[in-house]
Amino acid sequence: MALFKKRTVGKPGEWYYCLQHKKVEEGPECPAQNRFGPYTSREAAEHAMDTARERNLEWETDPKWHDEDKGKSGPSGD
Repeated sequence: MALFKKRTVGKPGEWYYCLQHKKVEEGPECPAQNRFGPYTSREAAEHAMDTARERNLEWETDPKWHDEDKGKSGPSGD
């Protein structure tokens, strides 16, 4: 008998998007490493990949995270 039981059951009304099976789940059915969420609605979970794509694009184009001039030294003075 295991000392700690893995629990994947979520609360009703929590929605997840499973990256492995590419489907929406109410309450986590798959391990945390394979899902996005929780989301507050089924519709939000259905658009999880769109949301991730939009956030990645925002990060990639955010000047606070990318130096415009690669020749300048960093904050440590290197």
